[in-house]
Amino acid sequence: RMAGRQRQSRRRAAGRVLLPALLLCLCCRAAPERIRYAIPEELGRGSLVGPLARDLGLSPADLPARKLRLSAEKQYFTVSGETGNLYVSERLDREEMCGESASCSVSFEALVQNPLNVFHVEVAIQDVNDNSPAFSKAALDLEIGEWTLPGARFPLEMARDADVGSNALLTYELTSNPSFTLAVKESPDGSKQPELVLERALDREKQSSFQLVLTAVDGGDPVRSGSVQVRVNVTDANDNAPVFSKSVYEARVRENVPAGSPVLRVRATDADAGSNGRVSYCFGNVPDGVRALFSVDSDSGEVRTAGPLDFEEKSTYSFGLEARDGGGLTAHCKVQIDITDENDNAPEITLLSVSSPVPEDAPSGTVVALVKVRDRDSGENGQVSCELRGEAPLSIVASSGGSYKVVTASALDREQAAEHRVTVVARDRGTPALSSRAALVLEVSDVNDNAPVFEEAAYSAYVAENNAAGAAVVRVRARDADAGANGRVSYWLAGGSAGAAGAAAYVSVEARSGAVYAQRSFDYEQCREFAVAVRAQDGGAPARSSTATVRVFVLDRNDNAPRVLWPAAGAGAGAGAGAGAAPFEVVPRSAEAGYLVAKVVAVDADAGRNAWLSYELVQAPEPALFRVGLHSGEVRTARAVSERDAAKQRLVAVVKDHGQPALSATATLHVVLAESLQEALPELSERAAGGDSPAELQFYLVLALALLSALFLLSVALAVLARVRRAGPPAVLRCLGAQRFSVAGAAFPADFCEGTLPYSYNLCVAPGRAVAEGAWLPPPPPLPSLPAEELLGGEPCGKRSPSSSAGAGEPPAD
Repeated sequence: RMAGRQRQSRRRAAGRVLLPALLLCLCCRAAPERIRYAIPEELGRGSLVGPLARDLGLSPADLPARKLRLSAEKQYFTVSGETGNLYVSERLDREEMCGESASCSVSFEALVQNPLNVFHVEVAIQDVNDNSPAFSKAALDLEIGEWTLPGARFPLEMARDADVGSNALLTYELTSNPSFTLAVKESPDGSKQPELVLERALDREKQSSFQLVLTAVDGGDPVRSGSVQVRVNVTDANDNAPVFSKSVYEARVRENVPAGSPVLRVRATDADAGSNGRVSYCFGNVPDGVRALFSVDSDSGEVRTAGPLDFEEKSTYSFGLEARDGGGLTAHCKVQIDITDENDNAPEITLLSVSSPVPEDAPSGTVVALVKVRDRDSGENGQVSCELRGEAPLSIVASSGGSYKVVTASALDREQAAEHRVTVVARDRGTPALSSRAALVLEVSDVNDNAPVFEEAAYSAYVAENNAAGAAVVRVRARDADAGANGRVSYWLAGGSAGAAGAAAYVSVEARSGAVYAQRSFDYEQCREFAVAVRAQDGGAPARSSTATVRVFVLDRNDNAPRVLWPAAGAGAGAGAGAGAAPFEVVPRSAEAGYLVAKVVAVDADAGRNAWLSYELVQAPEPALFRVGLHSGEVRTARAVSERDAAKQRLVAVVKDHGQPALSATATLHVVLAESLQEALPELSERAAGGDSPAELQFYLVLALALLSALFLLSVALAVLARVRRAGPPAVLRCLGAQRFSVAGAAFPADFCEGTLPYSYNLCVAPGRAVAEGAWLPPPPPLPSLPAEELLGGEPCGKRSPSSSAGAGEPPAD
């Protein structure tokens, strides 16, 4: 029942403290980025501490995006993700957390994202009177001699209360007894020492012992108390109690000294002799933690360390020592030991939050990580400086409360470094200095800041003509330094020498691979080259692109046979229907070797070696009589013409190109061996008579009529000139030159000028000679300018006319 009443009184006390604490939470504000709350200890789990989100300026709607969370070494509190309120998550025992410290608080960080920020929160833990005063012993034994005079004081053990403040203010009460009263002696540090005061002389024979109860009461609400039994034995002859040389002993010792190291020595003396003057030392009412760290020699009074001392756990120890003589009299003193700090704790680095990955276009100064650095040492040993080590565009700046922010110092470039590895180095100012390190890895996310780049600015492709549609032409390749969709490149035609639509008629490009394919078969004779523009574009948003030019050269193939221009095509058809249109050449029988008979003219629509032509005589009645120039196509006599040679010669020449395989064409040339056209007419007549074609006969008849008409006109002209000669030459004839022969250039169709004719060719006709074929007649030559005598008496080709006055032995005129 007493335990139940104590729990109920504790709840009522907590309720009375909670209300002002909550009011204090609503009013308590600190500097920016720092929030303070105050709550009583021993609150149940789930108890409200304060509206953290509202105090940070966050609305409930912002909480999912801002991701409010707590960062602490030990999670005493939790924050609601829906309301943002701060709640208790673990049992809070102030005495366990802070010990005898006058103030007790828990500090932690509240982190929010988007943007990243940190706030320092401090929750003060207020003491609740949940600990009763306690004595270290169940009973206190005192021995008082019967000779002791009234008014003598005997110090009693002080009670200890783990609470602080008013809850630890103790008052003492003693059960009523006519022989003893209670007095309280207040020490300089504020503690109260109870003393038993003898009110009247004792008589051991009347009463040899007394049973008293000492009660310690604290100042809490409700009050708590603890009691101890005081047993007084009345003895004889020990009338001097031990006396310490000092009431308070002070010492200073370094932390981390080995166990057994001397700290100080206390000394008490007793004026009595014998066993009554023999003094022994022991601890008074001290916590168990003191007994674990220190020991006292019972004979010498030397205090030594018994365990490791840690300044960070506790910097000052204060406890009482008791000196007792052999007669049971005691004396008490106070020992205060201060622990000096040593630099035995390296800084502790905690990465509170890391925003990874970071986009590469993040501006300079963007917070990418929050770092908490703590050094448990004090003074200069606990002063910490931080730096970053590593090649990275990052810097670290100090924030409040031992926090640091890692920010970008310059622009990031994922293409140069996809991640940055740096080391956070924290170093204190102790001697020697201690440091610690923590690795920080920051990934950089890609942004579409690079356009595709072609491996070549311009591509050249060579495709042989007559290719198959769909054949591969060339493959273009562009690289994008970005990653993912930003670096995924696709291709298409962007234009060309005929525009995008015109280029699509020639080639196509595969979007993924960049392979360019022919859309149709190319013809070198129609199109020798063309250019298209290929665009490469990435998949970023917005997309980036670049363009390259692809120039396609069509290579020639030997797909065109030579075409014979002279003699006319079809002349070599033989004696068939087309034979009547075949041209012929008249060669005088007096022609020497090398006489130019004719020139075979041929062209080839191909180019290069495919258009290089060679000529060869493949058929002739007299193979040794004629030869043809290998490259010129000129047909000349290989030897002098003799009387034994047939009057009619049919020559067949083949024209070949140099392609692989070679293509060829044939040309047929008819040659008549005669001194003049008149002499060749019988041969032509025989040829016409022997022909099987009426068209051939008709051709020769027309030719004969044309020749007769020409002779008639020549006779009339000569007669006119003879008469004019008698009257003297007119002025119009004086301007005529002395040229005896006319040279008429050969006439060719317009398509002869393609450059495949290796030589120019002129057809030369001597006076008196005429083309014997009606298929191709050159324009009549101009009249030669000759004296009248030569005009009347001359004979073409050196033959004398019947009316000539020259002798038979004279050589013919030139």
